[in-house]
Amino acid sequence: MPKPRASDIAGVDMKWHALRLLWPYVVEYRARASLALFSLALAKLATISLPFLLKYIVDDLDGQLGSGSAIGALVAIPLGLILIYGVARFMNVMFNEMRDTLFGRVTERTMTRISLQIFEHLHGLDLEFHLNRRTGGLSRDIERGVSGISFLLRFMIFNILPTVFELAVVIGIFLANYGVGFAAVIFVALVIYVVFSVVATEKRTRYVREMNQADSATNNRAVDSLLNYETVKYFTNERYEAELYRHELDNWERARRNSRLSLFVLNGGQALIVAASMTAMLWLAARGVAQQGLTLGDFVLVNTFMLQLFLPLNFLGFVYREIKGALANIEQMFKLLNERPGIVEKPDALPLAATLPAVDFIDVDFRYGPAREILQGVSFAIAPGEKVAVVGASGSGKSTLVKLLFRFYDCSGGSIRVGGIDVRDLQVQSLRRAIGIVPQDTVLFNDTIRRNIRYGRPEASDAEVDEAIRLAQLEPLIARLPEGADTLVGERGLKLSGGEKQRVAIARTILKRPGILIFDEATSALDSKTERGILAALSLVARGHTSLVIAHRLSTIVDADRILVLEHGRIIEAGTHQSLLAQQGTYAHMWEIQQRQAVEAADEAATSSV
Repeated sequence: MPKPRASDIAGVDMKWHALRLLWPYVVEYRARASLALFSLALAKLATISLPFLLKYIVDDLDGQLGSGSAIGALVAIPLGLILIYGVARFMNVMFNEMRDTLFGRVTERTMTRISLQIFEHLHGLDLEFHLNRRTGGLSRDIERGVSGISFLLRFMIFNILPTVFELAVVIGIFLANYGVGFAAVIFVALVIYVVFSVVATEKRTRYVREMNQADSATNNRAVDSLLNYETVKYFTNERYEAELYRHELDNWERARRNSRLSLFVLNGGQALIVAASMTAMLWLAARGVAQQGLTLGDFVLVNTFMLQLFLPLNFLGFVYREIKGALANIEQMFKLLNERPGIVEKPDALPLAATLPAVDFIDVDFRYGPAREILQGVSFAIAPGEKVAVVGASGSGKSTLVKLLFRFYDCSGGSIRVGGIDVRDLQVQSLRRAIGIVPQDTVLFNDTIRRNIRYGRPEASDAEVDEAIRLAQLEPLIARLPEGADTLVGERGLKLSGGEKQRVAIARTILKRPGILIFDEATSALDSKTERGILAALSLVARGHTSLVIAHRLSTIVDADRILVLEHGRIIEAGTHQSLLAQQGTYAHMWEIQQRQAVEAADEAATSSV
């Protein structure tokens, strides 16, 4: 099935364009949709037949009573019509139920497909989008949009179009059987009703959008505050957070009030139009009966048709309002499909064939916009199986090297080659599968320890997961937990300490066993004893792998084949640990400071234990 492309959405008014975007999903189930429409047509025919059956029943009864015929004849003649009326009423309900059952699958499948498409699209967007997103508002936009799709499909196809069809048929019936007057009342009432509903609803849509924006902002505030629960407690800012939330709730309440008042005006105007037109029709019918131009059956027919018409017509006003609201809801969701990633894979991109690739940074420049330059002419190489470490002050550009290697961003100048191929010429998935990382800030899924580790390679066996647990020195932690490796870690892993989370991340990367290993401050949250054990495990795992280590503690990289010192986006020193100490430059100064701090920390610990 062809999916709507984001390029189809760009630059287009999203109000009614959404119907065309939804069409491919409906066409996929054309057989079901056709059967549903056929059931709808039969239901409408049954609906239109009901007033005529009532007319004939009343006229027969009126005729029998007027002629004074026998009771047997009185019962026998209308009884058949009454039975037919009952069957028609039952078939009307049954055909509508068949319609809903048949089309329900189409609606549900459409909601599923679009939800999946947006989910995949969001994961396909680059890091820049996700750094700027607001998770609470984003999830609420998607939730409202998917619900809006369900409403739009069902009511647009099964309420608006059938009601318009029924109105046209009834106007034709009145025009043919009862003259211009009856048809004119319905037609004029319909025109006034539709014009008023459209104009009033268009004005009201602005309030619906404001209400949605306020709702998203409120949800954003709540989610952001709850995700940072610990920070709120650290600074005793519960009252401050409540005030911020109250401010958003006030905006939401104001928007809801405006929306409710506009709905009052809309409903009141529609009710006035319906009441006036029904009164006019009943007056015309009553006058016709009084002048003996119409029968009592005709009076009942006109009254029944008006009830049947204006009930859905009044509902049509509600449906139109809700459809406009649904379109306003899915408008933001479809805009997500218009978001284009900054990193686009070439159509002829190559897979990374090398299992142990070399990595080459060649005169790499990178900047976040023209005013924020991060890297300037960075060049270095990591041979297959070599371990290269990068050190430097915070903000020197160390972590940016990792983001560029993963191709979260593209270089502003120069190139990065993996396995001898520019990363811009490689398939993105192939490149990222070849890289394993232990990040500085480890965020875990709200799942078990075992499943978080298995995330590194979902198809891994239990034995392989257990081996990764052992190498990451997680066995003592798991042994202390009542549920062992099946213990839930909580949202973002909050039930684990920083060091425990980092060990889970290390185990996850060990399980992946990629050709390139990246350790981004991988032991920064570990105590010295655990750090030594982890370093030994990492050295074992990294043996024979191409490794890039971003380090803060210089003691963790003394065994590196080469150490690069980065300062203000430039490499100012390079060499082994011993050669850099001999240079008595920046690295040697950093080493001296850290050694002094280590001695002071040891002395302080010894003093406090006495």
